[in-house]
Amino acid sequence: MTGAAAPGSPGVDALSRLVALEEIREVVLRYCRGLDRLDADLLRSAYLPGAQDDHGVFVGDAAEFCRRVLESHRRYDATMHCVLNHLVELDGPDDARGEAYVLAHVLRRDDEGAPVHDAWWGRYADRYERRDGRWGIAHRITVHEWTRREPLGAPMRDDTGLFRQGAEDRGTGAVLGPGAFPPRPAATTVGPGAPASAS
Repeated sequence: MTGAAAPGSPGVDALSRLVALEEIREVVLRYCRGLDRLDADLLRSAYLPGAQDDHGVFVGDAAEFCRRVLESHRRYDATMHCVLNHLVELDGPDDARGEAYVLAHVLRRDDEGAPVHDAWWGRYADRYERRDGRWGIAHRITVHEWTRREPLGAPMRDDTGLFRQGAEDRGTGAVLGPGAFPPRPAATTVGPGAPASAS
């Protein structure tokens, strides 16, 4: 037995709506991970064939955007695209619109070689479609709100270097999860009474 159609979701029952919302949100997460890990296949999988992307410095075919944005991001030390609020409205069983709030962090070097932290706040205004059973982005407009640039500064604590570093699986096509990193022997470096790291 299926539930009644949810408000704003014509012809879509409640269970199908929940499944669609989760699949659409995973599309946006694949985009973020694909870009941050420099994974071309994962990044392209977020878009449908023929999709359009208006990304400020680039407006046009999403496949070409993927190629260009990956190339441009290789110059950075690290990036992290974080999705915050993500509102999705279904217009039917195979069509939807969404708005995702985004905070993007970029670690790079200035002209003197000093580390710099750039932060970018904005929104993804998206149209999604489901084709052949797969949801993807059909049209995206990236909306800028504000930015901030500041020196990176010193790490929180000396033990941050003991964590696995993001550069280890960036651009390697690594699998999702612990398998992206080679195993290492067990170790204990925190003494009794030492404060736990913030992670």
